[in-house]
Amino acid sequence: MKENIAREKSYAFALRIVKLYRWLAEEKKEFVLAKQILRAGTSIGANVEEAIGGQSEKDFLAKMAIAYKEARETHYWLRLLHAGQFIDDPAYESVATDCEELLKILGSITKTMKSKIHNS
Repeated sequence: MKENIAREKSYAFALRIVKLYRWLAEEKKEFVLAKQILRAGTSIGANVEEAIGGQSEKDFLAKMAIAYKEARETHYWLRLLHAGQFIDDPAYESVATDCEELLKILGSITKTMKSKIHNS
């Protein structure tokens, strides 16, 4: 299978989110916010996978747009966890940087696909 940067990065990010969830639950005994970030952060990659298997360009765009929205939500939960002092500055900056990189990738893909679909 050929390399797909959105697929690779969203999968690696989901793995980081799973580890963050475990740490929040086990070390911080935080379950509500941890569950929210687990759901949103792992949903990004799941939607990218669905987009790759999409039946049409419109289907692909719809799933990539959902992945983008899930990344936005994940960024929100990360900011909240940081402001609530559940995660420290270095941990936040590291995972937030990865999330922002995903947002740029997914945003670029959706923008390109919207343009392609509207111009065809």
